[in-house]
Amino acid sequence: MQVAIVTVGDEILAGETVNTNAAWLGERLTERGVTVSRVVTLPDRVDALAHTINEYRAAYDAVLVTGGLGPTHDDLTMEGVAAAVGRDLEASEDALAWLEDHGGYAAEDLAAGTVHLPAGARVLHNEAGVAPGCVIESVYVLPGVPEEMQAMFERIEEEFAGEPRYVESIVTTEPESALLDRFEGVQEAFDVKIGSYPGENVRIRVESDEEREVENAIAWLRERVDLADG
Repeated sequence: MQVAIVTVGDEILAGETVNTNAAWLGERLTERGVTVSRVVTLPDRVDALAHTINEYRAAYDAVLVTGGLGPTHDDLTMEGVAAAVGRDLEASEDALAWLEDHGGYAAEDLAAGTVHLPAGARVLHNEAGVAPGCVIESVYVLPGVPEEMQAMFERIEEEFAGEPRYVESIVTTEPESALLDRFEGVQEAFDVKIGSYPGENVRIRVESDEEREVENAIAWLRERVDLADG
């Protein structure tokens, strides 16, 4: 299963808010064997949302959109999603009933637009907040508040699954540029994907859908690189 993650918010693009949602979703999806093929942050603009979501839903099995939910002037995600899938926005009786029954709200307590979703969407109830999410075709729309997003995703995560991937890492004191021959050698010998991440030392990441391939590749590397202490 291949998915794209779309985070929405001018404040993320301006560097005012750290995009922790994309990292959290990427980790949880990867744990489930799902391949995250794209991560993008978009401004609070209907045209940008509609264009990108429409492109990604044609290219990937699912698109997860987080942020920009609610009734305020800059909460435009539902409008963008509706435009992407060619639907109108309409008040969801299911979302309103849930908020009345579980949130203690009356219809007149809610700001206009709070429960407006693309026509025909499946409601995702917000157990940690107010604004509901939804699923329409292959697009999953989640809140931007991390606690709300995480709680909502955990209720639907069984809908995301793929082949398990095995990952193991080692750390070497050698510079990345000096390791190219070892990277070529290990990939010729084993069916693995190699990543290298420089810092104070270099972390070598080995990944495969075969656990034994990872174990053998790591053992091969351990014999051929200078390992960092610890």
